[in-house]
Amino acid sequence: MPKILYKDSYRNVRRGTMQDIELEQAVEILLAHASPVTETEDVPLLDAVGRVAAEDIKAGFDNPPFDRSPLDGYTFAAASTCMAKAESPVTLRVVAEECAGDFFAGTVGAGECVRIMTGGAIPQGCDCVVRQEDVREDGDAIRVPFTSKPYENYCYAGEDIKKGTVILRQGQIIRAAQIAVLASEGHATVRVHRRVRVAVASTGDELLQPGEPLRPGKIYNSNLYLLAGRLKELGAEVTVVGSVPDDVERAAEVIASYADKVDVFLTSGGVSVGKKDIMHGVVPALGAERLFWRVCMKPGAPAIAYTRGRLLGIALSGNPFAAFATFELMAKPALLRIAGQTDVLPARRRAVLADAFPKECLGRRFLRARMEADGRVSLPDQHESGSLFSAAGCDAFVDVPAGTKPLAAGTEVEVVIL
Repeated sequence: MPKILYKDSYRNVRRGTMQDIELEQAVEILLAHASPVTETEDVPLLDAVGRVAAEDIKAGFDNPPFDRSPLDGYTFAAASTCMAKAESPVTLRVVAEECAGDFFAGTVGAGECVRIMTGGAIPQGCDCVVRQEDVREDGDAIRVPFTSKPYENYCYAGEDIKKGTVILRQGQIIRAAQIAVLASEGHATVRVHRRVRVAVASTGDELLQPGEPLRPGKIYNSNLYLLAGRLKELGAEVTVVGSVPDDVERAAEVIASYADKVDVFLTSGGVSVGKKDIMHGVVPALGAERLFWRVCMKPGAPAIAYTRGRLLGIALSGNPFAAFATFELMAKPALLRIAGQTDVLPARRRAVLADAFPKECLGRRFLRARMEADGRVSLPDQHESGSLFSAAGCDAFVDVPAGTKPLAAGTEVEVVIL
């Protein structure tokens, strides 16, 4: 592995060998190098929640598979009540009783009816259902005081799903509703993409693991837990590497040891222009190709992306909120694409600010925010890149263009939904 010195990488950065790019360009580059996993597996339905479908699945039969009753009552031919009036009800003889799961194989003739429960299959010869409480029971007969219409209170076979309908699409995230639909069609398993394999680490000799005694000059490694936790929320198979020392060769050796084991190596820290911003040296030491460095955004402008063979490396800022923002806006779409998802970009909408933002934004800035029940978007008091606590309730970013003057409450803004 070639020896790369801090001063060499620092000098190359200062020379500006790579231009800053827009966020959209960075995402486009990452997506171009985010090859979806090809391995698939068949898993039980409940194990498929949160996974990505690996194939289209079509309904094999109409659902429901038979005409059925939507309520508890009586079913018969509507023509049998054509002469019914309140003062002269029509009498229908009850020939059978059918609960959900039963099946009356006979044919119901004129002047006859079947007592039926919700979900019961409507017998041959019947085309309507009346509520039990709307008729008067009289021994083995009922008296109907009104005229019924054909197909009144009647659920058709296939009313929910027609045979041949695509009920799950390749690349779709499987949620509880999709699981229920698959179960209703008799599927016990579903084919999904294997999980994305991600190794996550943080650089920095200043980092301690939670549980260790806090020493002067040290901080606890919150970024590792932020990124690993978010990856787990997204369904990735996560390998927590821990803290990587501020040494180019040692850091490169650690990353190289995972190159054939994971799809993505995600790090935080070491990406700016300081003495110990090692990732500029790690990339060439790995024999990797650097894709970009520095994105036109705040927070998180210094972010490095690189590839080595099939491995995609993403190195984010060490500032906690910067790491959070760039993960959501840049890394997450690439991870979703690798997972096999087709819809990977976050939703955007227009909203009105509930709070003012008093600073001018010389460059493009993403403000942590929270969507309120009334549709407005509120801002916390703290917006520094190193501040983590105010991000805890964040479920959106306000995308503020470069050159924007201070924003007043009531201003319409562009919002990225998390």
